[in-house]
Amino acid sequence: METNVSESLVLVAQQGPVLTLTLNRPAALNSFTAALHQALRGALDAAAANAEVRCVVITGAGRGFCAGQDLSDPMAAPSAPGEAPKDLGVLIDRLYKPLVQRLRSMPVPVIAAVNGVAAGAGANLALNCDFVLAGRSASFIQAFAKIGLVPDTGGTWLLPRIVGRARALGLAMLGDKLPAADAERIGLIWQCVDDAALADEAAKLGARLAAMPVKALAATRAAIDGAQHLTMEQALEEEAVVQSRLGSAHDYLEGVAAFGAKRAPSFTDR
Repeated sequence: METNVSESLVLVAQQGPVLTLTLNRPAALNSFTAALHQALRGALDAAAANAEVRCVVITGAGRGFCAGQDLSDPMAAPSAPGEAPKDLGVLIDRLYKPLVQRLRSMPVPVIAAVNGVAAGAGANLALNCDFVLAGRSASFIQAFAKIGLVPDTGGTWLLPRIVGRARALGLAMLGDKLPAADAERIGLIWQCVDDAALADEAAKLGARLAAMPVKALAATRAAIDGAQHLTMEQALEEEAVVQSRLGSAHDYLEGVAAFGAKRAPSFTDR
């Protein structure tokens, strides 16, 4: 069944087990406001609680994915002369930190289908997803230094781990536009595709992931992220803990049985 709710800052459409969330402020290149944060987190929470959802796709309406923070939003707009400066740390703590935590704890895989510009927090929103597909005309911009800030939305953690310190500093300090093809070349994103094929490719990847053992995929994300802080010995110990848990689940038993019977598996855990 397909649903579509258009009276929202986030459009919600479900096709089978794949849920697509479309940021819906096209006139502002889907830049973040407090209201958009609330809508997106609410949609992600609902997806996490919906047992019928086995993969989530995030994309943007119109000609851009997300241009980052809307600087005219009251929480981010510079203070008027004579007023106390805004504390942007409050913005991070109240809105961006919970969004990143929600994304990285989703019980199902999350795909970013990047159409057009992904700048600032919008670029790092995409990078917090498990897979990033981008249209050939898309671009990624770490725009923070150009307004006197550092990368947020997890950017300081993500960038060096994805592309290494040298490239991370270049992207963050210079703030140059990185075309999608170059983002794929340096390993920042999973794949660059033709613009016209972006939606179809995201849907195909979503369907493929939804048919896989998504409980194990979510555990894989958590294990890889967690291992960044562990020694090899500690990582081996953590792998034993996770395998112990997954090895008693239905999907492992089903996967082994299907392999032995040379048939397609039917994974149902979540």
